[in-house]
Amino acid sequence: MGLQLDQVRVTYAGASRPAVDGVSLGLAAGQIGVLIGPSGCGKTSLLRAVAGLLPLAGGVVRLAGEVLGDAARGIHVPPEHRGIGMVAQDFALFPHLSVARNVGFGLAHLPRPEGAARVQAMLELVGLAGEGARLPHELSGGQQQRVALARALARQPRLLLLDEPFSSLDVDLRERLAQDVRTILKAAQTTALVVTHDQMEAFALGDLIGVMEGGHLHQWDDAYALYHRPATRFVARFIGHGVFVPGELVPGRGVRTALGELVDEGACAVQPAANDGACEVLLRADDIVHDDAATVRAQIVRKAFRGSDFLYTLRLVSGEQLQAQVPSHHDHELGEWIGIRPEVDHVVTFPRETA
Repeated sequence: MGLQLDQVRVTYAGASRPAVDGVSLGLAAGQIGVLIGPSGCGKTSLLRAVAGLLPLAGGVVRLAGEVLGDAARGIHVPPEHRGIGMVAQDFALFPHLSVARNVGFGLAHLPRPEGAARVQAMLELVGLAGEGARLPHELSGGQQQRVALARALARQPRLLLLDEPFSSLDVDLRERLAQDVRTILKAAQTTALVVTHDQMEAFALGDLIGVMEGGHLHQWDDAYALYHRPATRFVARFIGHGVFVPGELVPGRGVRTALGELVDEGACAVQPAANDGACEVLLRADDIVHDDAATVRAQIVRKAFRGSDFLYTLRLVSGEQLQAQVPSHHDHELGEWIGIRPEVDHVVTFPRETA
C-alpha cells in the first residue's frame, strides 16, 4: 500500500476559503504522483499537510495503511515520525560538509561501516560515485539536486516529497533532470509525490498527475488522459494548447462544427448539452492539419516559431479561432489564408457557455 488521501482539507487562519478543499487521491507503493496547477492553487499546502507540517482541517491521510492524520479523530503524527523524506526547492545542502557527509547526514544511528556503505550506494544510484569528497559549491546545479535526492533517499523514506525540485535550474536541464530523477526513484522503488508548475516536468516524472485550481483537485489521471480526456474545462485549458469551438451534437453520429462533422471511433467524451444539442468542442493544436487541398480555409492571425514547428493561431471565415501545430518549413505570412482539415481521434465536448 502507498499513499491515500481522503477528502483532505487545509485552512489558514483569516483566509476566506480553504487552501485545500476536499482532495482525494491515491498512489500505489512505488508510484510517482505529480501535483500541478497555477500559483496559489493549493498544491504546496497539500504537500505540507502530507508531511505533517500543516494540520488537517478535514479528511484523512494514510501511508502504507497507517493513519498519519485524521481531523475527525484528532490524530496528527508529528513530521519526524512519519517516515517521510523531503527535497526542497533550494536543495538545503550544508556548504561546509562534503558531498558524502551531506548524504550521510541523518544516518548517525547506523554503525559506521553500514552508514558508509549506504552513502556509497546512494551516490552510485544518483550517478555521483567518486564525487563524495567534493564540496557542494564545486558541483553544478544538477549535481547538487542529485546530492539532495541521495540524502533524502539514504534514510529509506516510506514516501518522498519534492517541492518544485527543479525551479532554480535552467529550462533544458530541468526536463532532462526530471527524467533522470524518475529513473532514480523507480530504481529505488520509492513512492513519491512531487509539486511543480511545469507541464513537461510533470509529464516526464509522473505515473499519475493531479491538476489543481482554487484548492480543488480537478483530475487525477495519467498524462495521456489529461491531454486527450480532460474532465473539466479548466484541465482542458491548462494542459497543452487548445481552443473551444461551437458544435452541435448529432445523435449516433458525432459533432457538427464549422470544420465539418467530427466522429470519435471510441467513447466520445461528451458532456450534457442544451436541448438543441448545442455544445463546444475542444480542439488541440495537433488536431488541426495544414492541407493546401482542403476545402476549409483559415487566416493566420498569429504565429510563434518553436524550432521544429510553428504554432499558428487561425481565424475561420465564420470568425472562430483555432490553433494549429505546423512543421516549420511551412512558413506562411501573417494574414495569409491556408487550407486546414481536422484530424481528431478524441472528440471532447462541453456544454456551451453563455455570456
